[in-house]
Amino acid sequence: KNGFFSGLTAMEKKLAEYKCNTNEAIQLKLVRFPEDLEDESTTFNPEYSHQVFGDDEVAFGYKGLKILLYYIAGNLSTLFRIEYASKVNDKFDCVEADDVESKIREIIPPGFCTNTDDFVSLLEKEVNFKPFGMLLHTYSIHNEEAGEDITYQIYKADMTCPGFREYHERLQTFLMWFIETASFIDVDDERWNYFLVFEKYNKDGATLFATVGYMTVYNYYVYPDKTRPRVSQMLILPPFQGEGHGAQLLETVHRYYMSSPTVLDITAEDPSENYVKLRDFVLVKLCQDLLCFSPVKLMQGFSQEMVTEAQQKLKINKQHTRRVYEILRLRATNMGDAEQSRSYRLDVKRRLIGPYKKKQRELAKMRRCLRPEEMTNQLNQIDLNLQREQLEESFQQLVSDYRRVLERLAQA
Repeated sequence: KNGFFSGLTAMEKKLAEYKCNTNEAIQLKLVRFPEDLEDESTTFNPEYSHQVFGDDEVAFGYKGLKILLYYIAGNLSTLFRIEYASKVNDKFDCVEADDVESKIREIIPPGFCTNTDDFVSLLEKEVNFKPFGMLLHTYSIHNEEAGEDITYQIYKADMTCPGFREYHERLQTFLMWFIETASFIDVDDERWNYFLVFEKYNKDGATLFATVGYMTVYNYYVYPDKTRPRVSQMLILPPFQGEGHGAQLLETVHRYYMSSPTVLDITAEDPSENYVKLRDFVLVKLCQDLLCFSPVKLMQGFSQEMVTEAQQKLKINKQHTRRVYEILRLRATNMGDAEQSRSYRLDVKRRLIGPYKKKQRELAKMRRCLRPEEMTNQLNQIDLNLQREQLEESFQQLVSDYRRVLERLAQA
């Protein structure tokens, strides 16, 4: 018996050595200078690889697997190579290694380099790369490391820009690694708008551009002659995250649509938590100087005037305006004052309880058909206590999110 089990585990151990975590195996780089290729500090890894390698995020059959996906910083020309120390062998191990290459080929467009020399020679042509489309906004951010201000630009592009279609195919591959439920969009649909962020940098006395991130927005038609842009995807590439580019991009996009009389307001497709925090910050920043959000008016409660003004002037929709109101009202409220804080709490909880009440009504309807009256009352009582706890929890969570937005605002 022992012999059998130890034999099994030896085999299992051997096979386990041939499993690699794909989030670690995939090495990404945005290359500006030939020396970046050897520089470990320029490498970054995916947050997700389950859409390509399955829920376990594992590739089987290799020891020391490295999947190199290097991109030239501006036009994103790609180097794709696979390296490993050893690979399982059909003849001896009777198992087959995963076909890693074809899995990657499914998401990266053809025309990539497979050897470093070709890639480096492409790097020399990078000086010819210019951003696509129309310049909307220029801003600069002080970089501690470089000890200087770095300039960034935001452009609006579309598929009629020469070379943009191919560039976008390379750019969207990053979504797979950094957005949990990413999907590629139908670029032949002309209702897509693309907003791109670039960094300007110097190389041998010339000015070059590096890709920082982008956003796609879909223009929904609203009867009879309006549109409602909906933010679909937004990604700031990891080397640039945490520097404030997301806020710059979102604000620029809002300002772009603000100037258009046919746009109703801007929405988003199931936004991530991080996106909601970013949006809160940007919208509060845009709204804080509107007259309808003066401290006196905030204390009188949420009003139609706020909805109208935010929509007409800033293209902000009703739900988002409500959040802006709650954040600004929190800023204007002295939470140490029992009366003020009670009034704020009630106001926010009244909004939070809406969905609960609806559910409550549906449950009550169901139960009337199913159960005698006395049971219903008891159950409602249990529900109410549970509901109070959940409500209080949601409220506390919101307030702490709102405070973070206000802190960031104070620093801006």
